[in-house]
Amino acid sequence: MSHYQQTSEQFLEWLKGQIPLISHMGLGKPAYDGTSLTLSAALAPNVNDKGTGFGGSLATLATLCGWAMVTLYLREQGRDCDVMIRDSQLKYIAPVTGDFSAITRLPEQAELDTFMTYMDSKGRGRLNLNVEIRQGGKVAMTLSGAYVAVERG
Repeated sequence: MSHYQQTSEQFLEWLKGQIPLISHMGLGKPAYDGTSLTLSAALAPNVNDKGTGFGGSLATLATLCGWAMVTLYLREQGRDCDVMIRDSQLKYIAPVTGDFSAITRLPEQAELDTFMTYMDSKGRGRLNLNVEIRQGGKVAMTLSGAYVAVERG
């Protein structure tokens, strides 16, 4: 088992204790490699009255994926921070008719460097992420969000 797999699986277990809702979303094992994160969910517990993915569940998984990416990145930098989403824009593109995933990647190194410079000088920073909800190879929803991190203590 790789360092990233062990870390992300332990992280998911910790997260389920922090946010009870996600224990009911049918989440699968996260896939994390240090630069990208994928969180998968089953359709059945996230279905709406039309038999497709409930928009609120898609938004929740996308928001959570970005939040987890920022949190994991900061932990790898040795930082203990509170992370929250500041704002986001959602675009629903296609209905979800089966199990689905949220996928995000860290931004370019220059943006990460700027983020960490703010963390070092002000104890807080903002990172913009794009998250896609995919079913198979198709994009069903996108989230563009700004996440804020604040150093604890």
